[in-house]
Amino acid sequence: MEANRIPLDQFASVFGTAIELSSVALGGNVVSCSDEFFAEAYHLLLVEPAPSLKGKFGPNGALYSGWETRRHNPAYDWCIIKLGTTGTILGFDIDTTHFNGNEAPEVSVDALYQHDDHTSPSSDDSNWSEILQKVSLGPSSRHLFKINATKGFNYVKLNMYPDGGIARFRVYGLVSPVFPADLSAQFDLAQVFSGGRVVFTSDQHFSVGSNLILPGRGKDMGDGWETKRSRQKGHKDWAIIKLGDAGYLSHSEIDTAHFKGNFPESCELHALTSEELNPASVPQEEWSLVLPRTKLGPHRQHHFQLHNVDGRAFTHVKLTIYPDGGIKRIRIFGRRSGGDITAPVLQDGEGERAVANTREADMASTTIPAARNLQSATNPIGPVIPALPLTPEAFAPFGQVVQAYSDLTAVPSPRTTRITGANQGTAVKFHKLALLESSYSTDAGATAGISMYRCKPIDVAAGGQWEIKLLERHPCTNQAFIPMGGGDGLDNPGQAYLVIVAQNGADDKPDLKSMRAFTATAGQGIVYNTGIWHHPMAVIDKTIDFACVETQVGDGDKLDCEIVSLDDSAGFYRVQLLN
Repeated sequence: MEANRIPLDQFASVFGTAIELSSVALGGNVVSCSDEFFAEAYHLLLVEPAPSLKGKFGPNGALYSGWETRRHNPAYDWCIIKLGTTGTILGFDIDTTHFNGNEAPEVSVDALYQHDDHTSPSSDDSNWSEILQKVSLGPSSRHLFKINATKGFNYVKLNMYPDGGIARFRVYGLVSPVFPADLSAQFDLAQVFSGGRVVFTSDQHFSVGSNLILPGRGKDMGDGWETKRSRQKGHKDWAIIKLGDAGYLSHSEIDTAHFKGNFPESCELHALTSEELNPASVPQEEWSLVLPRTKLGPHRQHHFQLHNVDGRAFTHVKLTIYPDGGIKRIRIFGRRSGGDITAPVLQDGEGERAVANTREADMASTTIPAARNLQSATNPIGPVIPALPLTPEAFAPFGQVVQAYSDLTAVPSPRTTRITGANQGTAVKFHKLALLESSYSTDAGATAGISMYRCKPIDVAAGGQWEIKLLERHPCTNQAFIPMGGGDGLDNPGQAYLVIVAQNGADDKPDLKSMRAFTATAGQGIVYNTGIWHHPMAVIDKTIDFACVETQVGDGDKLDCEIVSLDDSAGFYRVQLLN
């Protein structure tokens, strides 16, 4: 197949929104080669540019970061690479950096699709088809080639004539997306295997924006997205992601793994419905704010329920960080619209978890049961909110999370949280993660104390949903709950509990649209801010004892606790436990 040579300065315009299908981050790997006497073929797929190893020698000769074969091949050498995922191939970056005088003079590329992942094709398989005809290379330089789009390949064979060295080989294209068969199933619409693409970044000084949608959590700061430091007041950076398909959004994950002293101070998310690949020129007022500006913390996964997403399918999400810094991954969970322009009303019994027909292992970590909003004249069922993992940043509008950290650089507010050694070096103390407060009158006779709650498991319905029928608040004091295990010799104390909270509304009652649900572990305590509406402790699976720290008048009366039963005329809100 005839190819077009692309000047290096046109890389961004030609391949900037394509996916590196051969990347080891997607699972690309070298499965076989004809020879690798001087330098092993696995170097071809390394993420980092080839370093110079000049002056270094091994038992077979000079060392190179690349693939180098013996001299004097009478035919040609070849290397078979399994792509990280099946996709449409658009072109190649063939790099001979540091190979000067021993570079491969010419190359060609063959490709095939093989359904059976358990066996690899041989070099003489009759199904190979040439997608890049023989082209010449030069010493120590990158060579870009664009080809006519070819679909449905998961293996490529790089041929070099007759022998020599190549530093890096990158195959660019578009992913053949993998979707759950059931339209009601929720999954990560932004992930690369779902067909997500990073189509714009304002800055990628240290590492590229396309890393944001890779699977897994990476290995270091180099495989996330990091912008340069800004010195201008009010600065921000942003990246735009085209979702793999238009979808109804539910919640997001913002991961700052490995970014400990250079994570963004805060972030926000906007969403848009657009037919453009890159809607960077669309005015900001046309984007819908789905996550208001929210503080971030170092080296952890943040989970946020999204706002303003009911009844509209979005195609793009914009991640804005303030003022700069690094993000490892972004996940945008939702369900495909299936071509509809408004959210359908699902029938009772729909919405259970579906498993993708291919790449099940890759999707399993992100596929969750669909959140449902079912309506029936005789049995109304209200909105469903996901119970997201508890993190200090997401819980901040409602209170504080009290927990220890094995990695001291991952503590929230690292510049202000005091951490000291204690107990002759056998302990670490995290000072004043939450303060006690009360606003009782001086003559009320209120005193602070510690109470105990023994909480039995709640009765979760099939499919992992649970109705919220009441909320309470303490208008004059905050309230802490610290899990203490099962007590009384219980062999299996509970490991998780639900935290359900809401802001106060304009009518001095709970604002149900602000309701959020979190899943806390037995290693996390929580403090409800004064006046925050919350559900009584709701334990999952097994009994948990809680120490409760609060200020009370006497033994507690109406002044201490106000309880509101929620209206079920349109159906109770339901919490959806996630797998």
